[in-house]
Amino acid sequence: MKILIAHNSYQHSGGEDAVVDAEIALLSGRGHDVHVYRRHNDELKDMSRAAAAVSAVWSQRAADEMAALCERLTPDVIHVHNTFPLISPSVLWMAHRRRIPVVQTLHNFRLLCPQAMFLREGRVCEDCLGHVPWRGVARKCYRDSALQSAVAAGMLATHRMIGTWNARIAAYIALSRFCRDKFIAGGLPAARLHVKPNFVASTRVPDWDGRDGALFVGRLSPEKGLHVLAAAVKRLGANPVRIVGGGPLVEEARAAFGTALLGPQPRERVLDLLHGARYLVAPSTSYETFGLALVEAYACGTPVIASGHGAFAELVEDGVTGLLFRPGDEEDLAAKIAWAEAHPERMREMGRAAYRLYTAQFTPARNADMLEAIYRHAMQTMKEERRVA
Repeated sequence: MKILIAHNSYQHSGGEDAVVDAEIALLSGRGHDVHVYRRHNDELKDMSRAAAAVSAVWSQRAADEMAALCERLTPDVIHVHNTFPLISPSVLWMAHRRRIPVVQTLHNFRLLCPQAMFLREGRVCEDCLGHVPWRGVARKCYRDSALQSAVAAGMLATHRMIGTWNARIAAYIALSRFCRDKFIAGGLPAARLHVKPNFVASTRVPDWDGRDGALFVGRLSPEKGLHVLAAAVKRLGANPVRIVGGGPLVEEARAAFGTALLGPQPRERVLDLLHGARYLVAPSTSYETFGLALVEAYACGTPVIASGHGAFAELVEDGVTGLLFRPGDEEDLAAKIAWAEAHPERMREMGRAAYRLYTAQFTPARNADMLEAIYRHAMQTMKEERRVA
């Protein structure tokens, strides 16, 4: 297939950007003709607030540039990832006018929540689910700014009103069944919502001997639950967890974990650490749409102790591929860590089960098959729409 990818990259590259790059490489490796339209949030430094706000709702520049690419390339399908704020949903209308099917991956909850994570004051909040998101503006949910929250909410409300989400996208990709259910509750058409997880490439066979301790791998930001982990470790009186990552809470993490804070590490080093760890700890207080670090752990034969909500509760089978604890409950997390430290053989068994799950569901080949099937479905949907028209 000839595939055009559209993605608005973030100022601080994270898991979503990595997933987009991995899918581009995956599709190219399968022999598809892949082209990329990319904007980067660094452009915002040279834009006025008014221009950025207009761009978030409707970027004529992005629509025109994508239209020129479509004229030159004649793609079979357009795969859209993040559009906020520089690409905007304008490209969805451009594609639909040209009868090019669009597939959009829902990496976060942006279409349902101005803040994109269903998180307010450190707790899950679904007040805007299925409603006009005015509460997100009143509460300054996006970046603690009424103006920026109004821009995000205005984009959502505008495109709900003109039918963008229901009529201009042939297929959506949700990263878990949990997310699919949330998007259906938020008003997206169930028939167009497909579940396709992210994937991890790994050729190294795990060794379960000689493992010790635990890892946290992720961005050091409030929603990742570092404060819960720090409180749990304090209860234990000893810290078996090393912290890998960087972010705005680096000083708080250094104060809580000392020399166990390893900072950002190259991916190969992270995989080495995972291969040597007894388990991964994922204490997120927000709903996660997926959990790439969890699947990386599974690929290394490493079980996971995770918050029992969002996609984590779907990825981790309690007592089989890891342990679940009550979200935000430091006492329950401390108890699960203590149990894991006291039962190394059971954790090895869970690690073996985690690796079996990885090989069955999260390999590149499995993912490519699923993605190609979704593209074919989107193309067939567009053909049927043409016949009706």
